[in-house]
Amino acid sequence: MRFSSLLLSIFLFVSTSYSQSSKNLAEKLGYNPDAKLLIIHADDLGLSHATNSAVIDLFKMQPKISGSIMIPCAWFPEMAEFAKSNTDLDFGIHLTLTSEWEKYFFGGVLPSTFASSLVNKNGYFYPSPSEFVSHQKLQDVEDEIKAQIDRAISFGIKPTHLDSHMMTMFLSEELINLYIKIGKDYKLPVFLPMKKLSSYSKQFIDQIKENNIVIDNYFVRLKLRSKNEWGNEYIEFIKNLKPGLSELIFHPAYDTDENSAIMINHDDFGSTWRQNDLDFLMSNEFKRSIESNNIKIVTWKQIAEIQGN
Repeated sequence: MRFSSLLLSIFLFVSTSYSQSSKNLAEKLGYNPDAKLLIIHADDLGLSHATNSAVIDLFKMQPKISGSIMIPCAWFPEMAEFAKSNTDLDFGIHLTLTSEWEKYFFGGVLPSTFASSLVNKNGYFYPSPSEFVSHQKLQDVEDEIKAQIDRAISFGIKPTHLDSHMMTMFLSEELINLYIKIGKDYKLPVFLPMKKLSSYSKQFIDQIKENNIVIDNYFVRLKLRSKNEWGNEYIEFIKNLKPGLSELIFHPAYDTDENSAIMINHDDFGSTWRQNDLDFLMSNEFKRSIESNNIKIVTWKQIAEIQGN
């Protein structure tokens, strides 16, 4: 009898463990297995006061969104203070290794002498991903990324995930592997979209998918549109969502003199662009498109909590 009871206990334990491990992400989050999951994500927090003000207002209106903070930027402390006081919200680290604006520059958290391959002669990050990747040394990248995460934590932020400003961490297999490794070191999920991985070998992609949560699809606007057409591509993306995990990336900010000065001669991702993103995110049109297409909004914070289960 004792032996039979032991066998039954082992069987029930194995069956339960297998059942839990065989659940897909939607089921682990409490949804049907074919649910359409969507992360609504705000990028570039900390870039400017106009960005922070917009995102703080957005979180008050729509708390179930995600955002990621640029640690090297001048307005990082303001965003850090809000994140520290609102630990129920979802804040990740927008790993920053480029400085793309014409008159507004930022360098690394580390002194330039400690990560010299990442900065130009004036101590600022290079403006483009191509310049970054042609100069970078992997050890410098690792040191700077860890310094950014550690600085965020020292300011009281409890990061929920990592992603990559201007997608610089997807420029080589070595950078992707480092990015994933650092995520695991800090026990954080990382933004890994299939669209950015698809140019690599099937073997490399399969290896990543085996051990990480991968974003099936994402959309970020890359072209300027008129105000009355602004929401069209976002809504089209939402209408065409399939079961799985997707992400919509926005760059909300108020169109202020400050932001216009930062983004001078930069219509793409510029100040007007960011105001349009903010207005659309706060619109009834966006809310209706989510509801009418039976989309389940999830956050990186939720994913972090179930990662590895």
